[in-house]
Formats: sequence, C-alpha cells, structure tokens
Amino acid sequence: MPTENNLIGLDEALSLSRQQIRELHKEYVNAGLAGMLALLNFDRLFVRAQGVCLWDREGNEYLDFLGAYGALNLGHNHPAVQEALEKVKERPNLLQASLNPLAGALAHNLARLTPGKLQRSFFTNSGAEAVEGALKLARIATGRDQIIYCRGSFHGKTFGALSVTGRIKYQEPFRPLLPGCTDVPFGDLAPLEKELRNRRAAAFIVEPIQGEGGIIVPPPGYLSGARELCTRYGTLLIVDEVQTGFGRTGHLFACTAEAVEPDILCLAKSLGGGVMPVGAYITTDEIWKKAYGGMEKALLHTSTFGGNTMAMAAALAALQVICAENLPARAEEKGSYLLERLNLLRKRFPLLKEVRGRGLMIGLEFNQPEGLAARASLGLAGKLAEEYTGSLVAGELLNKHGIITAYTLNNPNVIRLEPPLTVTEEQIDRVLNALEDILTRHKGFFSVAAAGVKTVFKSLTGGNK
Repeated sequence: MPTENNLIGLDEALSLSRQQIRELHKEYVNAGLAGMLALLNFDRLFVRAQGVCLWDREGNEYLDFLGAYGALNLGHNHPAVQEALEKVKERPNLLQASLNPLAGALAHNLARLTPGKLQRSFFTNSGAEAVEGALKLARIATGRDQIIYCRGSFHGKTFGALSVTGRIKYQEPFRPLLPGCTDVPFGDLAPLEKELRNRRAAAFIVEPIQGEGGIIVPPPGYLSGARELCTRYGTLLIVDEVQTGFGRTGHLFACTAEAVEPDILCLAKSLGGGVMPVGAYITTDEIWKKAYGGMEKALLHTSTFGGNTMAMAAALAALQVICAENLPARAEEKGSYLLERLNLLRKRFPLLKEVRGRGLMIGLEFNQPEGLAARASLGLAGKLAEEYTGSLVAGELLNKHGIITAYTLNNPNVIRLEPPLTVTEEQIDRVLNALEDILTRHKGFFSVAAAGVKTVFKSLTGGNK
C-alpha cells in the first residue's frame, strides 16, 4: 500500500523543475508528446497567467495567441469567473439527488442567446462529449442511422466524435469506427444533397468554419444551403460551434452570419470562461421530447460531472462578461485590423502562402519546398517540414519573440491565431512586428527549417533546461 511519503504533494508539484516535469511526462504520461514539445522548446514552465499574458518562472512575459484553441475568449483567469467560483465554493458541487439551480439558470440563458427555437440543454465536460450526445440524440429522435460529416473536419477523438472527424490519420488506427458515417467535401452542396436524397441520414454535422482543418471558411451561402437541404430531406442539422462559438468569429455564434438555425448546437471551450471544463448541446423542445421525453426515457443519456456547480457558475459568469463587454463586436473589430495587416505581409513575403479566417479565428498557411528531393536534402528539417511547417514558424514566434501559437491538427502547415477576444491593438501589433521580423530574416522555407533544426539540436544537446 502506497504511503504519503511515496506521493508527490501539491506544494512539491508546484516547485518541480522543467527537467523533472519532462521526466514525469516521459515516464507516466505521453512520452512522444513530451519529446515533441521539448524538441522545439515548447515545454516552458509558466507560473502565472492573466488576460492575454503569461509569465514563466524567470519572469519573462509571453503573449498567448493560441488561446487554448478558442477556449480563452475571456483570457486567462478572468476576475468575474474567479469571483463566481469563490461564491459557490461552499455549495455541493456534485449532488445527483437534487436539481442544480445553476444548471437551470444556465440552460435558460443559453436558450435566450442561441438562435431559433433551441431550448433544452444537456451539459457535458468537453466538446467531444457534446458531439457524442448530439449524435445519439439525432439517431434516437429520427430513427435513422446515417451521419454525414465533412472531410477536413474535427469534432473530437472519442469514438463517436472520431467517426465523424475528417482526417484518416486519426481514424485509421481505430477502425472499424461507428458504422453509418459518410464523409462529403466541405463547402460543396451537391455531394451533400446526393447523400441526403436516400433519406437515411439522421444528421449532417458541420463546423461553420473548419478550425483544425486549417481555418477553412466555406463559400457564402454554404451553411444556409445546407440548412435548406437538411430540412427538405428530414435530416437534422448539427452545427459544431465548440471552437467558433461565443463571439470568436465576430458573431455570438458563427452560424448566425447566414441566419442559420440548427436543430442541435454543440458548445464547449470558452463556455467555461477559460477556467472550468464545460460543454453542452442544445436542441429544440420537439426534438428533445422525441428522444428523451417522459420519465421512462429521462435517464437514457447522463453524465456524472456534467452540470456540476462550479462549472455552471463559471459558465454563467462567462456569458455575462461576453454580453456585457460585447466581445463579438471586439472580435470583429480587432480581427479586421489583424487580417488587413496580415494580408499586407502576405503580399510582401512569398513564404506566407495564404491568410484566411473571420474575426479572431485566423490561419496562416506557409509555402513548402517543392519536390521530395528538396525535402530530403534538409534531413531532420525536411522530415519536420513534411507535416509540421507551421510548428517551425510557431517555434520562431515563441523562442525569439515570446508569442504562443500552434499549428492546426488537420493541416499542420497552418498556424492559428486565436487570442482572447480582449486582446488590444498594441498586442496585435507586437505579433505583426514579430511575423514581419521572421519573414524578413527568413526569405524562404529553407532558412526557417534551418532555424528549427538549430532549436532541435540545442534541445538534443541539453541546451533547453
């Protein structure tokens, strides 16, 4: 039986060195991920965070332009969210033998804020769980078995969510996946209608903007066209706003840019105010009653931690801040400023292939060397470049300029810029100046790759302690 002396306590954990943290992760967590982060010097030890800024143990300041993949719309440790958690610290957090008043209040608020007739919420702990619940809801409510999803999409890595995530790399090792899932091209209505015509599809699940696909914005009219087709063929439209929701794209929900009313809306990430894990799916009263109406079906889908008091308090506070500070409008204003200046950089520097996005959800795609021979000549850098060009640029931003970004999972040649919606123009300018410096110093891909190799070599020889 382990004793207290065999365990690492909280105080000791807070004082671990960077090398000790690496070793713990390599031994007890994910050794491959720990090694990857260490190679590019991405495993810094951050000890404080507020708003858009973080500080390491040495007191160096960094700008967070990754924003936890869209979970930090309010920034780090927003005081209103922290205050909400303080108010409920003595309340029961988990108590299934009662109705949580905060869950009822949050469901009410979501019904007021979300588009159309969306009314009934089910609370989860993550976006993937919200997607799982939405898929089950669609099947039971329609009596159909097919789910249509888009290539390049990302809805999570749990089993059902993975079955509708459009990248073979993540799906292949786990086949056979959930049966009845069919992919179609994103942004093209003709293949979607072809699949819908058989009237087997319970749902079409789609992101308004593909996040992990590389910040891909569909052509105008795509979402509204999908809405019309789903209605015509009796298929439920599931809109996954886990990453785009709560103001990220300049609208409270991205689907409202085309006045689209989903049958099921998946939410998470920034719903928790950047502090608590909170997810939800919300649907209409009619669909909910078909699936879970009455006491006999009330317990068909449940969650132990979903709707807990601390999560609900954080979400209630987060929605208040988003509305009171009109963060969607701020995202639109600051996003337009950032996009305009990024496109000026693209015109000047050929390494920057494309700039795309909406609001403060922006992707930068970089050109790669043409041909396998060119990549092979780079050795380790060439191998990194084949899938991780974005990480090399992200490494330069972090190691030279103190700016945190990351590549998108389904297109690693794209780095995302998703800062908190509270970001200032001065902070945006700092990022623009850093990118200009990198693009000026590295006229082409080979120069960026060489800089990446230097960082890798330094890591391998023990230079990044």
